[in-house]
Amino acid sequence: MGDVLAGFHAAWEFRTDSVLIRFERGIRTPKLLQALGERSVPLEAITGVTLTPGRRGSVVLRAVPRPGADPLMEAAAGQLKDICDPYRLVLPADRAPLAEEYARRLDALVEQDAEPAEEFLVAPPEAPLQFKAYDGKAAFDGKAVSFRWFWTGASTAKWKAGDQSFTTADLSGVEWHSPEVSKGHLRLLRREAAGAVDGSPAVPDQDPAAVVFGMGYGAVHESLPFAAAVLAAARATGGGVPVAVPAAARRDPADIAERIRHLGELHTAGLVTDEEFSSKKAELLAEL
Repeated sequence: MGDVLAGFHAAWEFRTDSVLIRFERGIRTPKLLQALGERSVPLEAITGVTLTPGRRGSVVLRAVPRPGADPLMEAAAGQLKDICDPYRLVLPADRAPLAEEYARRLDALVEQDAEPAEEFLVAPPEAPLQFKAYDGKAAFDGKAVSFRWFWTGASTAKWKAGDQSFTTADLSGVEWHSPEVSKGHLRLLRREAAGAVDGSPAVPDQDPAAVVFGMGYGAVHESLPFAAAVLAAARATGGGVPVAVPAAARRDPADIAERIRHLGELHTAGLVTDEEFSSKKAELLAEL
């Protein structure tokens, strides 16, 4: 179609075979949408369009994503708030006739009731990506995911297991639980994971293949794009064995500095005493 329809937080450009969605940067735009920046959604990744009344004199145009087509939506698993839904375009109510026309035209181009996609059709967020969880720092370079534990947040089980590294071939998928609900976490699902004695996976706090959220750590706009990128990479590869980094190898100066910064944040917040801060800082510096 080649036309552009601008809403409050985004603009949709209608192309011959796709919809290019550009998210605005600004204090009123949700951080997740700002982090996504721009997304090209092929028409084959859409199964329908809806137009409904919104709040405070607005209308909402929404493209219905095809199941299995978008790694971001697959990782989110229905946990996103409406305001953070990248497939919603909110417009002033007086633009309802124009929005209705675009909805009608777009709806005529997409395949209704399409079967779930066999592969991802929407590009995932690009690596490298990283974020701070409560118990460690997660990083993804496009080929491997690494977890470096924070002494002040990681469980004894994780600290004893040592920092972790998993290639995408090690993984079958991810499990993301939003930090906006209780007990949020990101768990890497391994192809050959060793569960608990009863066969169920370990709780995230005890699982070296998971990081937990909380106290401002693991924000949606950081952890969800990360999860989507890892999920897409895992789907594109196969087979493998997770690799643990020995504890003795944890002497990278940048990692030590990161741990000290994290410790300082907890000290400033009053969660670590002066004595604990001084003692642990000395230990960390001794590892350099």
